[in-house]
Amino acid sequence: MGNRRIAVIPGDGIGPEIMAATIRILEANGFQADWVYLEAGQPSLDKGKPAMPPETIQAIREVCTAIKGPTATPVGKGHTSANVALRKALDLFANVRPARSMPGLKGHFSETDIDIIIVRENTEDLYAGIEFQPHPDMAQAVKVITRPGCRRLVKYAFEMARVQGRKRLTAVHKANIMKITDGMFLEEFYKMAPSYPDIVADDIIVDNCCMQLVTRPEKFDVLVTENLYGDIVSDLCAGLVGGLGLAPGANIGETCSVFEAVHGSAPDIAGKGIANPTALLFSALMMLRHIGEREIADRIGKAVLKVMAEGKVLTGDLGGTATTEQYTDEVIRVSLGSVVQ
Repeated sequence: MGNRRIAVIPGDGIGPEIMAATIRILEANGFQADWVYLEAGQPSLDKGKPAMPPETIQAIREVCTAIKGPTATPVGKGHTSANVALRKALDLFANVRPARSMPGLKGHFSETDIDIIIVRENTEDLYAGIEFQPHPDMAQAVKVITRPGCRRLVKYAFEMARVQGRKRLTAVHKANIMKITDGMFLEEFYKMAPSYPDIVADDIIVDNCCMQLVTRPEKFDVLVTENLYGDIVSDLCAGLVGGLGLAPGANIGETCSVFEAVHGSAPDIAGKGIANPTALLFSALMMLRHIGEREIADRIGKAVLKVMAEGKVLTGDLGGTATTEQYTDEVIRVSLGSVVQ
């Protein structure tokens, strides 16, 4: 029996560097795959193709599982987001972003035990991209919320919470103002809740949620929310635990899943060998758990936490001086040491 096929999109900027580091750590720990390398982002644009070419989307559809590096998206002009195109084409409806306290890292919540998972709707809301300009002085955007979209999202969130042994699921919304759209989301949430009596279901308005996150983040467990709110809240949570350089993400669909770091392509440090691969590595560990390789994922995850706690070999964004290669070597050394022990 051959190895599992996994699609790989190295991405832009630091993407190829952190992707190489991530795959090296996985393979050093015994995970073998037939890596199917695909193009997206700037390399595709340079060839006159879309940022997310149809052939890349089709290849992921056939392989079903992908790991993706960051791809840049211009602000206010230029090509559409490769990420949004991919999520729409493959119907990757649930975006899962954990935020967990890291040992040894200094910050506002260094002494607080934060362990939050954000489940964000990934295909609807304002990110449907329906915009038009009926007048030179007026622009409009359509917020799209569907009942089936809400239903499958909250079902996924409840199921994920149950599988992971979580105790509380909180719906984040603005139904006090968006009474029809967010009201529909909240209605479907509470329709689903009685099927999961083992999980406490409650809700919170998004602005209050943000305030609570920066004052008492330890009170939250799993958050489920719409696309725009989820994008903002997940970045806020990443800031609570050390920044986007530590923030993994997964895009889950009915048949395909794409795992990617939350951060951008950081073109200012590309090619310098100093990028932090942790976010992409954690995304890869989410992928391993998703496909049943929990033992390898847990071993590497514990090794990263140990390296963080020791604080001797860290990249510059974490307060250290290590290169990408030195940090990668250290994670491998510690993870393989745990096997020997």
